[in-house]
Amino acid sequence: MSTASRVARRVEEVPFLDKRDASLLLVLPGLFVFSAFMLFPVVYLVGISFTNAAPANLFAGEGALSVLTFGEATFVGLENYVSVLTDPTFWNSFGVTWLFVATSVALKITLSLGIALVVTGERVRGKRLMRSFIILPMGLPAIFTITVWRGIFSSAQFGLANQILSSLGFGTVSWLSQRWMAFLAYNVTEAWLAYPFMVIITVSALQDVPDELHEAAMVDGAGYVSRFLHVTLPSIKRPVLFASILTAAASFQQFLIPFVFNEGGPARQNELIVVYGYREALSFSEYGRGAAISLIAVLFIGAFMWLNVKRGRLADGVSES
Repeated sequence: MSTASRVARRVEEVPFLDKRDASLLLVLPGLFVFSAFMLFPVVYLVGISFTNAAPANLFAGEGALSVLTFGEATFVGLENYVSVLTDPTFWNSFGVTWLFVATSVALKITLSLGIALVVTGERVRGKRLMRSFIILPMGLPAIFTITVWRGIFSSAQFGLANQILSSLGFGTVSWLSQRWMAFLAYNVTEAWLAYPFMVIITVSALQDVPDELHEAAMVDGAGYVSRFLHVTLPSIKRPVLFASILTAAASFQQFLIPFVFNEGGPARQNELIVVYGYREALSFSEYGRGAAISLIAVLFIGAFMWLNVKRGRLADGVSES
């Protein structure tokens, strides 16, 4: 008999517990772990956002309880939220973040769809080998990959991107010192990191498209482009939309790329919202303000995902009981 079965039997033997109470006791350990590692940090973050918490006052006092009770930090109500929402730097960060989400997701969908069509093509040879190379970036540490791409987009003449431009007859570019060049570098690196996931989802969706639909379209005289637009795309729309929502959420939370490249520069112009919150909290020691920024970001990304799931009808068929 397994340990879980023995525990369940012992619980059922307790005279004052019915079956519902017994089942509740069995999930209490899991609830405790969830509360300790997930729920408590969120609640603590919410609490900090309503205080003037900083290193000087949050860790003041003696013992661990002083930290749990926010030390000597004082309650300031909505002051942090008002300060953040009236800060032009926040709105610049907010706008740049959503622009980054839109451009990076569009690039990832286009790149992944093109690769998926190649590796599922009937006339392509060595498709298994190609698929193994496609998922290779997933096995590399993100910080390693980002550091390599930072070297590729080096502003120096020996940077790979500048060497390619020079070989084509163009001049060198200060990639990380110009706002939109740095923004382009962010997008290319993000696409490299995320395309394996998108390709896997897209390839799976393409393999599920019935051959009968393509054959019927060919009988009707439809060419490759027409079959792609009227047969393939409608058939893979939902899986690709689902993957796009997930990768959009990841892009919204992107931290490593802008921070490693140039810390959201130049002059904080490309500071994505997570980098903005990090710098306010740790670089400027405004823990309460950083917590408010984080919660605002969570609310926006939550609303974004909920609206896309509802409008895309991705939850259709899921029981609501």
